[in-house]
Amino acid sequence: MNILIVDDHAVVRQGYSALLTMMLPDAVVSEAENAQQTIKVLSNTDIDLVILDINLENASGLNLAGRLMKRWPRLKIIFFSMFDEPSVVNRAIQTGAKGYLSKRSKPEVMIDAIKTVLSGKRYIEHDIAIQLATHQLNDADNSCKQLTQREFDVFLGIAKGLERAQLADELNVSSKTVSNILTQLKAKLQINTHAELVHLAIEQGYLKVAV
Repeated sequence: MNILIVDDHAVVRQGYSALLTMMLPDAVVSEAENAQQTIKVLSNTDIDLVILDINLENASGLNLAGRLMKRWPRLKIIFFSMFDEPSVVNRAIQTGAKGYLSKRSKPEVMIDAIKTVLSGKRYIEHDIAIQLATHQLNDADNSCKQLTQREFDVFLGIAKGLERAQLADELNVSSKTVSNILTQLKAKLQINTHAELVHLAIEQGYLKVAV
């Protein structure tokens, strides 16, 4: 099996690459630190499974997953992240990903997830699955559900501090299109400033604040 680990921290990539190589002798593990490297690897290698972090530098794994699924619809993706809020997990699964794990999970859990997803089934870590099953969405949780995928992409990009030109390049659209989408999503979310947008992203769990 060919596995690609996408994480912007070299220590994390190399650590899990060594772990998977040891625990899955038949696995060939590749690494990528950003969207550009990920697409390059997928274009040149027959990858079966991508293990994808959500919080990539200057990007979001949620955005990247959507792009990958459009280009490689048969690709299997497992999100692997410190984010465990139900709103984030729901968005992740909506991208077409087949699995979701916390970075706090044990190595055996990751191996189980990989085998399950490669067999064609979905795998959500037990504790996260319980949160999803018991979570009752309130008005704040619902606010971002009304956004289209493109609006949500812009929402995340702006929340992460990307300039409009950077975001336009990332989404392969014009800066004017980004501005128009930003205006639309602010109206939907009933917010006026970037600060309010960032606050909402933090409140709903889409953005982590360093402590």
